[in-house]
Amino acid sequence: MSNPINRIRDWQEELTAWRQDFHMHPEIGLEEVRTSALVAERLEAMGYEVHRGVGITGVVGVLRNGQGNRAIGLRADMDALPMEEENSFGHKSTVPGMMHGCGHDGHTTMLLGAAKYLAETKNFDGTVNLIFQPAEEGRGGALAMINDGLFQRFPCDEVYGLHNRPGMAVGKYGIRPGAMMAGAAFWDIHIHGRGGHGARPESTIDPVVVGAQIVTAFQSIVARNVAPIDTAVVSTTGFTAGQAHNVIPEHVHLMGTVRTYKVETMKLVHDRMQALATSIAQGFGATAELLWNEITVPVINTEEQTTAIADAAAALVGEAQVDRNRAPVMGSEDFSYMLQERPGAYIYVGNGEGSVGGCEVHNPKYDFNDTAIPYGAGILAAVVERQLAKKRD
Repeated sequence: MSNPINRIRDWQEELTAWRQDFHMHPEIGLEEVRTSALVAERLEAMGYEVHRGVGITGVVGVLRNGQGNRAIGLRADMDALPMEEENSFGHKSTVPGMMHGCGHDGHTTMLLGAAKYLAETKNFDGTVNLIFQPAEEGRGGALAMINDGLFQRFPCDEVYGLHNRPGMAVGKYGIRPGAMMAGAAFWDIHIHGRGGHGARPESTIDPVVVGAQIVTAFQSIVARNVAPIDTAVVSTTGFTAGQAHNVIPEHVHLMGTVRTYKVETMKLVHDRMQALATSIAQGFGATAELLWNEITVPVINTEEQTTAIADAAAALVGEAQVDRNRAPVMGSEDFSYMLQERPGAYIYVGNGEGSVGGCEVHNPKYDFNDTAIPYGAGILAAVVERQLAKKRD
């Protein structure tokens, strides 16, 4: 069997131009109008059946071949981040306050590269559904597509996704079965007390003191409520209170994030935060309201599909280049919702080391490494050929 990477590398110049064009024109979640239009046009030119507006700005391309009744879903995210870019190269963002700081421009291009290869070779028996997802960065794109009937309209027996990994050499892959990335929630707590003069605290109910006690108490949740064999992070990232030296404010706002590898652990943390915030505030005569926003559930790779894509990667680059027990990370990814619906796996693709590809994501100087395009496109194509293999006579 031929190696898809070698054929896709023949299109390096064209794919690089596509990727850099996406980078120059970033669009944030559920506003990917230009990006999704270009994706749809290119898929149509390749011969795909194209469906626009799935989950508002999502696109699905369908390619059928042979008589097989199995279907594989391949997913890439398209959205950018609301942040200012600090690069100076020619393809830097042309949109103030937006940049592709996480490499979704590269992921979109990788899936388009796989699409081109699969349309050319048709070395599979069944159906391929290419899922170009909007709004991965906390705006609910995966759920938007699922709620729009993604898997009813485009049935998939398995789904696969990927992400570039700065600090890992180009040509290497990383994956693990089970928990790959954490679930995430954002939280806010609004504390209401009774304001007054800073010189007469006895006439007030000081929400600043209440907020400080709540922040401190939250540090006990992981230490004393989460089982040591589990993992969780509870971080308070904002504390907004008064503005005058001599005024005790009426209101305090706390905010932060929680990360866990289990849905059950996330619920435990939520319940403890609710109980602590409410009881501490009541003890001081104040009130506290917890607002909870689930961003993602944990990314859980199923065993069979993890093995399948890891084996496909090993066939492409050699077993030594595939880390099959990559350490999980506390970052989050809403592909997890698709993995709740269908078995599948999520794999890291090396973005490079040092000054070429090593800058971490969500950094204003980040840029996707174009030399990684054939490796991402190649593994997506290879897992289709493996899982939807043609029957040999």
